Amino acid sequence: MKAFDFDHYLIDAYERFSRSFSAIRAPDLKAEIDAQYDAGKFWPDALLSLNPRFLAGPSVDELVTSGDLDSGTGQVFRFGPTGLRFHRHQAEAIAKAKSGKSYVVTTGTGSGKSLCFLFRLSMQSSKRAVPENRVAPWQLSFIR
Repeated sequence: MKAFDFDHYLIDAYERFSRSFSAIRAPDLKAEIDAQYDAGKFWPDALLSLNPRFLAGPSVDELVTSGDLDSGTGQVFRFGPTGLRFHRHQAEAIAKAKSGKSYVVTTGTGSGKSLCFLFRLSMQSSKRAVPENRVAPWQLSFIR
């Protein structure tokens, strides 16, 4: 089934469902309601969104160099020797976390909101002193 055929199928099914609650007997009122349904007033047009692009931000290395991330936190956000490149909204979350301010990130699916949550945790963890050759139970570990 094609995407827009499915969309039309769902809209038709919803129209049948929503009309099933009442039987309108007044001809003028029925005509007006039918016109509203025919005009599509009760549902929006289909929205198709593919691969949204989020504004590019700095890399981990750039943030460590600028002092926005400490080196310990900078080591967390890497894939081997390569540091992550963040989206702009993620860099803004890092700045808020560094300043101790609260923040809420509301962006689309796949935008890296979970990393925004992990920034504060990793920043707090990297500030705690741990004796050499010891792994503290609160340290974050990431599976790569």
